[in-house]
Amino acid sequence: MYRSILIALLGFLSLGAFYGGTALIISPDGSLLQMPVEMIQDSLFNDYLIPGIILLTIFGIFPAFVIYGLIKKPQSRSLQRLNLLYDYHFAWTFAVYIGIGQIIWINIETLVLNAVAIIHTIYSSLGILIVCVALLPRTRDYYKL
Repeated sequence: MYRSILIALLGFLSLGAFYGGTALIISPDGSLLQMPVEMIQDSLFNDYLIPGIILLTIFGIFPAFVIYGLIKKPQSRSLQRLNLLYDYHFAWTFAVYIGIGQIIWINIETLVLNAVAIIHTIYSSLGILIVCVALLPRTRDYYKL
């Protein structure tokens, strides 16, 4: 049950990041998402292209890959080497990494924008939920090696 919830949360994050990241890549001026480029004028970026690429890859493609890993539990020595919690399947650990990364991403975004919108609260809460559900004993037990 908790495994399904974790997969659903990651799926929601992935779909949202696919949409947002693709929109920012297609329209780096932010017009597709009605985000004027002036919103990031005090950041490292001149437009939304790089943030869009980061959003698409780290929070769109990577979670989709992790969902596959959570469902199929494939073995990979190279991916297991990136796993700091070596006694758990790498996909479970990567799900925790994604949740923590999501929390950090949203916090940095609100700092750069110097604003908090409801979408930030939703996606920050999503990151917290991903970490919490992944850390539940039943979820951890399922992915323990």
